[in-house]
Amino acid sequence: MAKSMRLIEENLKVVDAVLYVLDARAAFSCLNPSFDKLLQGRNKKALYILNKCDLADPEASPLLLEHFGKMGAAILSTGTDRAMVKGVLEKLRELLTEKIEKNRKKGIMLPMRAMVIGIPNSGKSTIINTLCGNKKTLTGDRPGVTRGKQWVKISEDVELMDTPGTLWNAFDDQKAARHLAYIGSINDDVTDSEQLCACLLDELKELYPKLLKTKYGVDLFLPSHEILHQISIKKGCLKGGEADTLRGARAILDDFRKAKIGRITLERPQDA
Repeated sequence: MAKSMRLIEENLKVVDAVLYVLDARAAFSCLNPSFDKLLQGRNKKALYILNKCDLADPEASPLLLEHFGKMGAAILSTGTDRAMVKGVLEKLRELLTEKIEKNRKKGIMLPMRAMVIGIPNSGKSTIINTLCGNKKTLTGDRPGVTRGKQWVKISEDVELMDTPGTLWNAFDDQKAARHLAYIGSINDDVTDSEQLCACLLDELKELYPKLLKTKYGVDLFLPSHEILHQISIKKGCLKGGEADTLRGARAILDDFRKAKIGRITLERPQDA
């Protein structure tokens, strides 16, 4: 983490703006306090990209767009949708209109340079690859794929620097930590999948009971660990004839991450 933050801090001085990629399902948990301090200290303009909106609640996304728009500039995105991602460049040009015009008057033709930042698995590299039209950076559905900075020329007037997904050392807000684990930004190997899944089920019972009931057909008045047990059996996650709740928990988390339960947003502006 310290190495990644140094890399970001050292390179902020050579970029005009920052593309801050957030997972629209848990946007506020994706805000890295270390990033925020750096941006304020360097006075850099930021475009907030609410990514993976195809997995998020369509009723919540416009509210988030309005909220982050008040913080600078914001746009909804699905990383693999070329039409949507092209809107990122348009927003970036709008954000830097003043600088572009100033350079034009001086007869200077310099490309806009932006740094792409975000937590692991937020979709930074996928967005860049979609803009390129081919795979210029490494991508994956797990945290930690991008290891160092990578400059990519998107067009004649735009260059982007991809950076490693970076988490912070201490989570004061345990709910935020759980949300990052739900969306796969924290490596599954360092979490208790059964406990994590039980917490997710608790939240879904409160936020999206109909989706949960429709997907799994379970009694939502039961404690979450019993619901996990029932779903594990329904999914055929068995070991020695008994429910294998570890496999069941991982299957439920996978269902959530792929929107198989439904399009879900865990955080709204009032939760900021």
